[in-house]
Amino acid sequence: MAERLNDPYSGRRPTSHERQAGQPWDASYVDGPAPWDTGRPQPAIVRLGGDGAFAGTVLDAGCGTGENALHVASLGLPVVGVDVAETAVSMAREKAAARGIAAEFLVADALRLDRLGRAFETVLDCGLFHTFDGEERRDYVASVASVTSPGGRLYLLCFSDVGPELGPHPISREELSAAFGRGGAWRVAAVDPDRVETRLGARAAPAWLAKIQRI
Repeated sequence: MAERLNDPYSGRRPTSHERQAGQPWDASYVDGPAPWDTGRPQPAIVRLGGDGAFAGTVLDAGCGTGENALHVASLGLPVVGVDVAETAVSMAREKAAARGIAAEFLVADALRLDRLGRAFETVLDCGLFHTFDGEERRDYVASVASVTSPGGRLYLLCFSDVGPELGPHPISREELSAAFGRGGAWRVAAVDPDRVETRLGARAAPAWLAKIQRI
């Protein structure tokens, strides 16, 4: 049984993705790999790590089975990965133990990160933000702000609405910038075209890589 901060399903309203899919996030990991679980870190995350983008204690919000978090931890940084899917968190913890990598994985709701009771210098979001609808995005932005130290950075990789063979839940650059432009907690430093690898096709899907600073 994965460690719980609180029962993530108790009193938690299903997200828009879960309502559309007709099943909880955890079900995606029960019968084989999820469509977004390629079994390796995303190239954009590897590139960021090579450029020294990650600093201090790192939070991976929506870590899934942990490939991105484990890659960042392998660089010598303390990493906490959180996900609402208990099965995914259990798999991530097993990977960390098997590879001898020190990384912490917890079952937690990304819309209530304040319950962690911690602050992070860097936050990573690979494929989570774009699964939320408008109201959830507002709550998520505030949730991430509550655990990001002033001056800290959020690196966000999500499906974009530009190009052929779009991934599910594509969003526009304007939607992304607007979500983090409200409330004065964040400054969007850059939103650049990138790619996200999935198990859905041979080609990576178009994405945005956003670099966002906590004010």
